[in-house]
Amino acid sequence: MRPAYAAVSALALTAACAPALAQPATVIDPARMNEAVRVLASDEFEGRAPASPGEEKTVAWLVEQFRAAGAQGGGPDGAFVQIAHLSRTRQDGPASVAAHVGGRTIALERGPDVLVSSDRPVTRITVADAPVVFVGYGATAPERQWDDFKGVDVRGKIVVVLVNDPDFEAREGDPVAGRFDGQAMTFYGRWTYKFQEAGRRGAAGVLVVHETEGAGYGWSTLQNSSAAPKFDIVRADPDAERAPFQGWIQQAKAQELFAAAGLDFAALKASARRADFRPVALPGLTMSVDFGQIADRVETKNVIARIPGAERPNETVMYGAHWDGYGVGTPNAQGDNIYNAAVDNATGVAALLELARAFAEGPRPKRSVLFAAWSGEEAGLLGSTFYAANPVWPLETTVADINVDSLLPGTEIDPNVVVIGKGKNQLDDVLARHAAQAGRALIADPAPQAGAFYRSDHFPLALKGVPALFPAAGFTGASAASRDYVRNRYHQPTDEWDETWRMDAAAADVALIYAVGRELADSEQWPEWNAGAEFGPARDASKTARR
Repeated sequence: MRPAYAAVSALALTAACAPALAQPATVIDPARMNEAVRVLASDEFEGRAPASPGEEKTVAWLVEQFRAAGAQGGGPDGAFVQIAHLSRTRQDGPASVAAHVGGRTIALERGPDVLVSSDRPVTRITVADAPVVFVGYGATAPERQWDDFKGVDVRGKIVVVLVNDPDFEAREGDPVAGRFDGQAMTFYGRWTYKFQEAGRRGAAGVLVVHETEGAGYGWSTLQNSSAAPKFDIVRADPDAERAPFQGWIQQAKAQELFAAAGLDFAALKASARRADFRPVALPGLTMSVDFGQIADRVETKNVIARIPGAERPNETVMYGAHWDGYGVGTPNAQGDNIYNAAVDNATGVAALLELARAFAEGPRPKRSVLFAAWSGEEAGLLGSTFYAANPVWPLETTVADINVDSLLPGTEIDPNVVVIGKGKNQLDDVLARHAAQAGRALIADPAPQAGAFYRSDHFPLALKGVPALFPAAGFTGASAASRDYVRNRYHQPTDEWDETWRMDAAAADVALIYAVGRELADSEQWPEWNAGAEFGPARDASKTARR
């Protein structure tokens, strides 16, 4: 028999809603959350990998639970499921990568020297004798008065870019210091942005120069995952958005290529930290890349539930959490090969179910509230990316997206609420007010250089302009429990539920984000991105839809 727990009142914990809203107490039940995590993280669900029997079980169970919670289908035509169409590519045989300069050939070995793959849905990638150009950090950021490309045409060329942001290594007093938020990685520092920007400009390929400090992980991390299948949403014209190949190059190998072309890599890297930097061609140096791959398509499912608004149903407050894990994989030392993904992210999905129940049982919200259980987060934010490209409910009138990813078990409520991406938009102010009523305070992500804001499911919607809030993640290292989790269980078979778990602290966090969503759903607020945020222009472009 499972032990009984006291339910947690959102008002008791957070004085949940602003006084003007005067909402009655809503119960967030830690025992019910705990049971949901137990079920989802059981071996029966096989680690919840997309396009697997574990997905089928997960989706069926979630639909049943959302119905029981009192929610309606929020997907296409009122269904609970949105099918996401994905393109999958996998390595097929070896890769040939070489640089040519001054009559000699410099071979680069896939794995130790360079990593290459492609998101294009084709079976062979061949780039022959393409010129190579160094484009600094590969960033075009008009709101920060920064453009590394300076109008230089890179079509048909291989671009080499530096990892992270232009100010990552800046010293105090440097003109670039703080231009890209200092140690806090921006979108422009993410390798995904660099790949996409190069593809958008018609490059033949893009290589990011790896440095452990700037990347946040060693070369072995990249190498170990390089053979795994790559996924992308199915695009109408992938050639217009994706370069033929993309990947990474070891810094020592990049230095060798630059030297062979008569260039000083260190000096060019330093020059890339200036706003007046211009792209530099590697004189006389070309590169050739050739590899095969298996390309096919798969389907996976987002589970979407909805509480329709009583007054303004076309305006939407969204909560999201990914249901997927890594499935069945390499066994650990104990022979366990099921990556149960209990904290990351059965806890977030359990939170969605509690939130749906809270909104269904409380007063009907004035705006609609959407609960999205995303697929494919671990493979690259695929479910949320598909939704952002194919929204069921208009993103222009989506008030906010509150992301729930990795709540830690425990009974002690942390007085600090970590906000990943703190300071980017006005949602922080709403959360801070409710946190203060509960005797808690907001703190920033202690490891902003890792760019966690750009690595979870709110991000594809933020790219479209939707203000995003990402609080209370358990992998930030902000507490001893968080550091222990990251060190011993994060993305491992040991991320599993056990009978000692209690979800009181997680329930307190869910009560907080319920309070935020309830206030937004019952108000006429349209939160904005703060000045300088990368996503402000996209939101501004859709402002007329909210009048």
